[in-house]
Amino acid sequence: MPHRRGDGRAINDVAEGVGVQDDEVLLTMKSAVDTKINSTPHKPLFSFGVITDIQYADIDNGRSFLGVPRYYRHALIGVQRAVQAWNKKGDLSFAIHFGDLVDGFCPKEKSRTAFNTVLSELAKFQGGHVYHMIGNHCLYNLPRQELNQILHIPTSKSEQRSYYSFSPMPEFLFVALDGYDISTLGWPTDHPHFKAAMELLNRRNPNDEKNSPVGLRGVNQRFVKFNGAVGEKQLEWMETKLQEAQDAGQKAQIRMATSTSTTIISHFEELVEWNPWKCSSNSLSHHSFY
Repeated sequence: MPHRRGDGRAINDVAEGVGVQDDEVLLTMKSAVDTKINSTPHKPLFSFGVITDIQYADIDNGRSFLGVPRYYRHALIGVQRAVQAWNKKGDLSFAIHFGDLVDGFCPKEKSRTAFNTVLSELAKFQGGHVYHMIGNHCLYNLPRQELNQILHIPTSKSEQRSYYSFSPMPEFLFVALDGYDISTLGWPTDHPHFKAAMELLNRRNPNDEKNSPVGLRGVNQRFVKFNGAVGEKQLEWMETKLQEAQDAGQKAQIRMATSTSTTIISHFEELVEWNPWKCSSNSLSHHSFY
């Protein structure tokens, strides 16, 4: 499935002006799902915008945990440029934000204001709904239940989950996973998901500082506190969705908020088992930037 590839850098890099062009934030999807669809080889069935790792905060410039320069206020410029590019293109059906709307260094008393500031800019998108996923920086700022509400994640108030699906057209299903389902972030310390995450970290990460990957090699670097995992209930839900998509002749697109060696989800071995599903055509994730 051909698409236009971005350079994978954080929005902070866009704000710095390192040469990310407006059209690089656009992702176009093409498919020959149904020959009855009135399309040509040069016209996509639908297009959507992608943005991730905005990490805005109303604070002075600084550096990330790894020492990478961060331009917190200027991150908003990157959002504005993205939305302007989407609106200029004019044919986008929706947009997806992959997580970390606000930076973890944002003062907690300013968290809600910071979220509203960025969301007000994203609301200027004229093409349709902006779908959100939750990242670790989101969970540093606000509890999961509140994030579900302000990001309009389509789950009921009684459900403590942040994964969902949506269908932009009958032939496609988008599955948005929660990579922090099992995590020390966003859950009370007595919650089963918090306890499961701590048990996993204590077993797989020998460091006293569980945010540190020191001594861990390869994909084992994922066993850090700022990471998370997909729980059994979510895996079962995903399998059900993929089965339904396959039965309906849909193409399923997997979306989640972790990807690099230190942020790939802790249960990635189980997750990659979706590959045998004929309906699964690709996946996208965030966190892969420098």
